[in-house]
Amino acid sequence: MQTQKARKLLMIPGPIEFEPAVLAALAEPTPSHVAPDFIEVFGRALDNLRTVFQAPDGQPFVMAGSGTLAMEAAVANLLEPGDRVLQINTGYFSDRMAAICERSGALVTHVPAPAVGDAPGLAEVERALQQDRFTLMTITHVDTSTGVLTDVAGLAKLARAAGVLSVVDGVCSVAGEALPMADWDVDVALTASQKALGAPPGLALVMARPRALEAFRRRTRPVASYYADWSNWLPVMQAYQARKPAYFGTPAVNLVLALDVSLAQIIAEGMEARVARHARLSEAIKAALTALGLSQVPLRPAVAAHTLSAPYFPAGVDGAALLGKINAAGVILAGGLHPALRTRYFRIGHMGAVNAADVLATVGAIEQGLHGVGYRFDAGSGLAASQRVMQGQAGHPPFA
Repeated sequence: MQTQKARKLLMIPGPIEFEPAVLAALAEPTPSHVAPDFIEVFGRALDNLRTVFQAPDGQPFVMAGSGTLAMEAAVANLLEPGDRVLQINTGYFSDRMAAICERSGALVTHVPAPAVGDAPGLAEVERALQQDRFTLMTITHVDTSTGVLTDVAGLAKLARAAGVLSVVDGVCSVAGEALPMADWDVDVALTASQKALGAPPGLALVMARPRALEAFRRRTRPVASYYADWSNWLPVMQAYQARKPAYFGTPAVNLVLALDVSLAQIIAEGMEARVARHARLSEAIKAALTALGLSQVPLRPAVAAHTLSAPYFPAGVDGAALLGKINAAGVILAGGLHPALRTRYFRIGHMGAVNAADVLATVGAIEQGLHGVGYRFDAGSGLAASQRVMQGQAGHPPFA
């Protein structure tokens, strides 16, 4: 049995570290999915999702499954064969969304980033919208493969002006990056439980606003995916919201209990404060990487996510050996994912329950790993850079 002291700090882009109260909910005796107490919990969680997504007019869907199921549920219900999709492409998961759209019979036009680590400009997207009649614009808010952040507010505005529905893959952004759905006029956003939302893996979550639901109701063919079909899930979600029992597929009841706890914690922190905390943690990590001489995949600060960082391995350093040394120092990081760069960089997740102490422990482990593989740097320079951010010496008040 592993003791708590022997645990390693999990700093990957999901699953993340979870709050003890969230984990404790998983250990509760499993209730019936139609028990009154569970109906109340599920209904409350659905209500709270509107607050977290900042979509008071939204319809939440919570299904047992991964983020990929959330992606499929978001687009399969809105697409019919022959529909056209404009994919804003910033990496691996943008390609996945395009593949999912194509499985629904859609024709996908990509607006690619000018280079890996960048995002397409708004002018380029606007030109693409003028070239054809599109049903959806799909946007990866944070592509977990590159750490690139897109301008969802600007893109959603372009989509609305063109009469196109906007679908945002927020798997690595919801509850960590700013994404006020109603204010930005986003039609659909989706995520998974194991990222900044702060609950263990296993829940796919979609928030659909009125225009998306209207488009769904106007479709002329059945949804190709039986499990993801909103026709099956909408009566269930509405019943739980009304605190009534319903059934289509058995929900992951203990995960819903955990989600209820995590959502309450997020709301208690406040969305504005939570986004600001993620920005500060990100700045502290990135300041350390810069001080250590490590460049990053995002080409400029404006397109760098706040929920993860993607530094390149130093020249001449064996990446697998470095990650092994960091692991031995007590912190687990992730390798690269983008096919063009897979062996050249690594990824650090810093979202959800991650705090200042976790950031400093991670930077310390990175320094220890770099030393272990013979990389030359000023010892403590990364830690000092992180601490300056925490102490308010980088243009912010001290970290609370």
